[in-house]
Amino acid sequence: MADLVRARDAATVADMVELRLDGVADIDVAQALAARPRPAVVTCRPKWEGGRFEGSEDERRRILHQALDLGAEFVDIEWRAEFGDLVARAPERVVLSSHDFMGVPDDLAARARAMRTTGAKTIKIAVAVRRLTETLALIDIARDGNAVVIGMGDAGFSSRLLAARYGSRWTYAGHAVAPGQVPASRMVDDYGFRRVGGDTRLFGVISTNAMHSLSPVMHNAAFAAAGIDAVYVPLRPADFTDFLEYAEAMDITGASVTIPFKLDAFAAALRADDLTRTVGATNTLRRIAHDGVRGWEATNTDVTGFLAPLDAIYPGDLSGSRVSVLGAGGSARAVIVALLARGARVMVHARRREQVDGLVGDLGVAAGPWPIEPDSWDLLVNCTPLGGGDLRADSPLPGGPFNGLMVYDLTYGRGASRLVAEARAAGCLALDGLPMLIAQAERQFAWWTGQPAPAGVMEQAARTRLCD
Repeated sequence: MADLVRARDAATVADMVELRLDGVADIDVAQALAARPRPAVVTCRPKWEGGRFEGSEDERRRILHQALDLGAEFVDIEWRAEFGDLVARAPERVVLSSHDFMGVPDDLAARARAMRTTGAKTIKIAVAVRRLTETLALIDIARDGNAVVIGMGDAGFSSRLLAARYGSRWTYAGHAVAPGQVPASRMVDDYGFRRVGGDTRLFGVISTNAMHSLSPVMHNAAFAAAGIDAVYVPLRPADFTDFLEYAEAMDITGASVTIPFKLDAFAAALRADDLTRTVGATNTLRRIAHDGVRGWEATNTDVTGFLAPLDAIYPGDLSGSRVSVLGAGGSARAVIVALLARGARVMVHARRREQVDGLVGDLGVAAGPWPIEPDSWDLLVNCTPLGGGDLRADSPLPGGPFNGLMVYDLTYGRGASRLVAEARAAGCLALDGLPMLIAQAERQFAWWTGQPAPAGVMEQAARTRLCD
């Protein structure tokens, strides 16, 4: 109980706290509620509903009755529990909840209607989702009023961040107590939770690695500094069609596109500029209406974003330099176009030869062996995901050899990637992907908003987050 009270009082960013008594060994309801600095929801979740309480239902009923007696603002009661007496006693203070950790049940709407017939003034429905579009059914439930709706898991993260747009009465933050939860401070500071209103423009990053992206931190800091009513959230679609359908329903204004959707996004765009067509892939989309059709316009800020930090430190002229590019996805296409424009001699290396053959045919570069041969490059560029996110200790070239001048690793994260660390140890110049990330993001911001990104804001936000 002492731990619970300390955590309760430390939750200063929240508007309300949930007191999870089912995780407490020495339950004392009076102590949990005494001198609380903000409103509370008292919950004592049984194991059969994903909680930790192992006592009897009579004991659990007694605990929740006591919470009502002591003036708890809300008491959470499971719909499947036979606690109708508690609902009848204080319907305005009962949150009647239903959790499905396996997926979205077919009878979700009927379940919500049945929960409302109990008389409880607030219902809570949390379901595990695997697609962005699976969260859309929650909007209809919330629209009927006084509902808390949550899509659990990475695909449902936006339902937490955009609770105001989903119509949810409130949402939950925490240290991964439930799938997809993040601390309240991150929801407010990194994702602009309190800024979301009916007219707020929505942007996002589309990626299978969206939850690890620094882009939301950077763009939300820039929107706030520029006084623009917009927020930017991570979106982890199951496939690109999932994003397109979700974006249409949620009226998303623009998106950053990364692994593995850059080719899909280019194919789906109604319009693209000349550079983007040359690359054949896009990292940036914005909503347009073209010839009466609502759709997407594409650009590619990776090309200039890649060159800006490289130009600052590469020793010599790129013209004639031997460049080995590792990987053959959408990022590699932008990198190759940038290098060819500077006169570099480019060779592409990838495990999947069919990907390399596609680049050879589209962009006219040479196909190189995998693994890469020693003494074959002046500049090595890593366009694979190895080294990024949770893969910081992985490398596409473990142990080298590093016989060239410079290694440019497009991944970023806390500390140096293994590739960068080993290249530096071998005497090479080395650059990670953070400067490129910042440079391309500033160009995205300008393309979306028509004004320059506030100077230094994105870099400061990114570096601060990496130091946390």
